[in-house]
Amino acid sequence: MPPAEPRGRFRAPSRVRKRREYQAIQSEGVRVSLAHFVLILAARNAAPDAMPRLGITASRKVGGAVVRNRAKRLVREAFRATRALFPPDIDVVVIVKRELAGLRLSDVVEEWQGAEGLIARRAQLARRNLAVKPA
Repeated sequence: MPPAEPRGRFRAPSRVRKRREYQAIQSEGVRVSLAHFVLILAARNAAPDAMPRLGITASRKVGGAVVRNRAKRLVREAFRATRALFPPDIDVVVIVKRELAGLRLSDVVEEWQGAEGLIARRAQLARRNLAVKPA
């Protein structure tokens, strides 16, 4: 697979923005645990032209403000570069587990692409959970 390049801006429709959305995704979503991240995937009823949405959580145990902001920038760029890994009807919350010192964008992209099969299976599970969920 050729290296993924980030494309486009990260506009508001591509982001999880509200606290209640984060809480719903974290309580109902399925988890994909990686070396440096936990990805939580939750399906949503979306328009056919929708795009996957991203939310990022980096607590103070990751580091100070500068370290957390660098981690969030890195996650946003990795999401742009690997957007094809995530189906359009999926919301993703990325929890940064620890400081990403020394990690480059290519390292994060490689870590996420290495979990492509697991992400696809968990996205299917998230869709099934949405279909079963009572109205």
